[in-house]
Amino acid sequence: MQIALYEPEIPPNTGTIARLCAATTTRLNLIEPLGFSLEDRYLKRAGLDYWPHVDKRVWPSWAAFLQGRDAGRLVFTSARQGTAYHRFAFEPDDIIVLGPETRGLPPEVLQGAQHLVRMPIWGQVRSVNLANAAAVLLYEAYRQTGELDRREDAPQ
Repeated sequence: MQIALYEPEIPPNTGTIARLCAATTTRLNLIEPLGFSLEDRYLKRAGLDYWPHVDKRVWPSWAAFLQGRDAGRLVFTSARQGTAYHRFAFEPDDIIVLGPETRGLPPEVLQGAQHLVRMPIWGQVRSVNLANAAAVLLYEAYRQTGELDRREDAPQ
């Protein structure tokens, strides 16, 4: 399982997602351009001292990511389109792709998407916070694929 952030904009969200990835030993792919520097103090504050423990790859473009990424299905996210995440069948090698906070994944990235998931929203908001969405989706994917049970039952 991996997370890919397409052109993330808000440092604290990326820092929080990096901390999530460190906690779950999940690879984090950052696809440029980024809306901040990786040296940003807000990014580091959100990730605290966990950055050295993040399996992180930075890609110069969407095309470079597509060409160089590990095998696995791309599971795209949307605030309003796709299968509700709890009804989607995640697979162990999935790469969960989340878009920028202010605009989501653009049509050219979503074009031809075979796997599109959404988080149900009933209230009067545009979307769920990116870091919260990443956590919910990642843990659901790990639950569905049995990874939570495997790791919980493994000796410490």
